[in-house]
Amino acid sequence: MSSFFKTPIEFLKGVGPQKAALLNKELNIFTYADLLQHYPYRYEDRTKFYSIRELHEQMPNVQIKGQIRGRELIGEGRKQRLVIHFYDETGSVDLIWFQGIKWISPKLKTGVTYVVFGQPNKFGNKFSIAHPEIEVLTPALQNNHFLQPVYSTTETLRRKFLDSKALYNLQKVLLKEAYNRIPETLPQSILQQYAFMPKKDAVAQIHIPREEQMLQKARFRMKFEEFFFMQLRLLMQKKIRLEKFKGQLLAKTDLLTRFYQSHLPFDLTGAQKKVIREIFNDFKSGKQMNRLLQGDVGSGKTIVAFIASLIAIDSGAQVALMAPTQILANQHYEGLKEFADKIGVKIALLTGSSKTKARRKIHEELLSGELHILVGTHALLEDVVQFKNLGLAIVDEQHRYGVAQRARLWKKNETFIPHVLIMTATPIPRTLSMSVYGDLDISTIDELPKGRKEIKTLHQYDANRLRLNGFIRKEIEKGRQVYVVYPLIEESEKLDLKDLMDGYESVQRAFPEYPISIVHGKMKADAKDFEMARFVKGETKIMVATTVIEVGVNVPNASVMVIENAERFGLAQLHQLRGRVGRGAEQSYCILVTTHKLSKEAKVRVNTMVRTTDGFEIAQVDMQLRGAGDMMGTQQSGQVDLILGDLREDEPVLTIARQAAQKIVKEDPELVSEENRLIKIQIENQAKKSVNWSRIS
Repeated sequence: MSSFFKTPIEFLKGVGPQKAALLNKELNIFTYADLLQHYPYRYEDRTKFYSIRELHEQMPNVQIKGQIRGRELIGEGRKQRLVIHFYDETGSVDLIWFQGIKWISPKLKTGVTYVVFGQPNKFGNKFSIAHPEIEVLTPALQNNHFLQPVYSTTETLRRKFLDSKALYNLQKVLLKEAYNRIPETLPQSILQQYAFMPKKDAVAQIHIPREEQMLQKARFRMKFEEFFFMQLRLLMQKKIRLEKFKGQLLAKTDLLTRFYQSHLPFDLTGAQKKVIREIFNDFKSGKQMNRLLQGDVGSGKTIVAFIASLIAIDSGAQVALMAPTQILANQHYEGLKEFADKIGVKIALLTGSSKTKARRKIHEELLSGELHILVGTHALLEDVVQFKNLGLAIVDEQHRYGVAQRARLWKKNETFIPHVLIMTATPIPRTLSMSVYGDLDISTIDELPKGRKEIKTLHQYDANRLRLNGFIRKEIEKGRQVYVVYPLIEESEKLDLKDLMDGYESVQRAFPEYPISIVHGKMKADAKDFEMARFVKGETKIMVATTVIEVGVNVPNASVMVIENAERFGLAQLHQLRGRVGRGAEQSYCILVTTHKLSKEAKVRVNTMVRTTDGFEIAQVDMQLRGAGDMMGTQQSGQVDLILGDLREDEPVLTIARQAAQKIVKEDPELVSEENRLIKIQIENQAKKSVNWSRIS
């Protein structure tokens, strides 16, 4: 059965070697299975013929029938257009062609009844349809009212007569042969529970829908199946991990109690306490922890990670904290060293710029167990870095690392796989966390520390520069500091550097009385650190920078973040940048500066930032704008391998599918029952193509 679906596409009637080569290259269609899974992305309603009198401007594509009563060629050369006067018994409409006039004109004859399909536009009192589909009315067309599937294609394919309609015709040819060969993949119990149609009918209805209701039923069934198998795989991986990988018991709390009672300078929020309890329960369960800790910028994830580290250290284990950049690693180290020194915990920093002598000392103290916490960048992954007993691995902003990179950290303990705590300040929409991190336990810090004032976000146009400069001057006079950030788009670094230097000069001209720092990615690390240090100490009042400061710098005295060309930033970036202010007790501001010309998407991004500071809401809007794959970046997007399902729109389907998968894993985790035989076959087929993500978080 499966060998039929592996048949090369060139053997399908109407394809042949030349068209097959084009389908391979343009659409990645190599086999019958590939073509069958090239689903329509929308449908045109051919279920009704409209009269010309019924047309109005808000209509999408419509179908009308009538006859040609005249034609005109208007204009000359490139501006020439063909206008056909088309009538039915209720009125007239103009059909217009700007291209392909010589090809279409001889085919259009008076006295013949045609079916026309296209989008009506009104100009004055007259309706017109540009470049409509037009064909002679036949008895088959008269009676064949249906939803016409529209397939994605390319300009190259269209030129070779492989447009959407041609792809539809190929699907009809293939379905005749394939229909009775399409295997069922869901068990009878699930089909009955959700009243699903058989899989072969669902596939057929998606390509050749009889009516809207049947199409929706077919799509629901197929989306459910995609989500169901994704969730089942993740839940089974989690179950195997919990059974197979024993966790080091970390249950001592003397050090934590001492720190909590004598050295914690503020009260923890309810959300922080809840997360610490969840981590502690994992530590003493005997199972290896694999937990994702998500919380907005400034919600206090780092102190939670430090408290978890104290439990590990008290129980005789060591801790590694890996950050994506040197700036962020430095900041974690500086912030935690202050606490560690007070309670006799030894902490060190290892980055690419650590000197040989310091490295040697770190390696020795790690092996002897004298060093308790090692903070660093990916330098921690080097083979030479060996621990006596690594018990907890903390990874900050883990989407910046490749899977293979992280896996090297887990291998640094031969007796136990270390407990894993992944931290992210980019809140993850629920559908995405269920699909990408469905095998991890998720903890959320969903409240900000007491006394934090919400950052006020304002949108300003370039034209209001003088007013903006006046506002910045007032804030500096109050003793505050200011960030001015310019975008960095890697493809045009020269242009960006020029923008940054121009910006730096205009800031100098506007504020000649204040010392100014500048930081960008082309600077050497020590020059960057020097400029950062000046700003942190308050020696400079304004920091002009590219997005290198997106993660990391913590300057409580900085109360204003000005983001230039804000329309060129993504939502997640804007939210991260805004989180650089609001660290102190004073009212902070984020000012988004844009040109007047904003795309529809840019308007949504700016308005969202002005409206809310809730990272989860922002992440949801971000996913609606960009899609799940883009949000995750190339490292993770391969895990969300969906054809019909859409994480932006299909949360209800995903939730039902996850519940169904949870029930199966609970009742028949090995899939040994005859009832679940089809599921087992499908899971085994999918396993041949996929990576086990749960082993490597």
